[in-house]
Amino acid sequence: MIVKLENIFKVYGESGSETSVPALNDVSLTVNEGEYVAIMGPSGSGKSTLMNVIGCLDKPTSGKYYFADKDVLKLKDRQMSDLRLHSIGFVFQSFYLMNEENAIENVALPLSYAGVGKKERERRAVEALTRVGLADRVKFRPDQLSGGQKQRVAIARAIVNNPRVLLADEPTGALDQKSGAAIMDLFQKLNDEGTTIIMITHDANIAAHAKKTYRIVDGQLLDGLEEVGE
Repeated sequence: MIVKLENIFKVYGESGSETSVPALNDVSLTVNEGEYVAIMGPSGSGKSTLMNVIGCLDKPTSGKYYFADKDVLKLKDRQMSDLRLHSIGFVFQSFYLMNEENAIENVALPLSYAGVGKKERERRAVEALTRVGLADRVKFRPDQLSGGQKQRVAIARAIVNNPRVLLADEPTGALDQKSGAAIMDLFQKLNDEGTTIIMITHDANIAAHAKKTYRIVDGQLLDGLEEVGE
């Protein structure tokens, strides 16, 4: 087990008040090391809130969350930041690249936060870019890259610290069909190499690439074909 959520609730605003907004409703989920899981749902279903909880970007209102052997909700803020930095990689629909920096510099950014020296940062950034098929684009800036190549740089940045879990939120949402298919092939390669992947998407065709699919509806997590109330 690498990720385990037990009876997670998330309410925005004061719980029980007229202005409170429930986002997650009694969510339990176990993801084992090396799995490739998709969580599928429409806008407003709670899937991004769930990703933020798994990624230690937000805390639930109640419930339990274990990441490997760590009781996440008992961690101090600095410990949670360290967990994010060293154990979780993030890929978003928007690439969030620095336009004035080249691919190496963008990918090396998490290593800088981790205190890694410049020469080692560059070596590991080039290695990550090579893994995602951009060995010939390491000195290119984002404005010199296609959409698919930008997402590959973002994925290289996400894996440069060798995270135990890769979290991907609509990773092909800003790409054309051909570029999106190439990114899905890359995710499969990373999973074959042992990376645990949790992917958030609204697209059933994208979710089909995962080995296991859940649906989230009104904050409730369901197995792939399960309906609410069953």
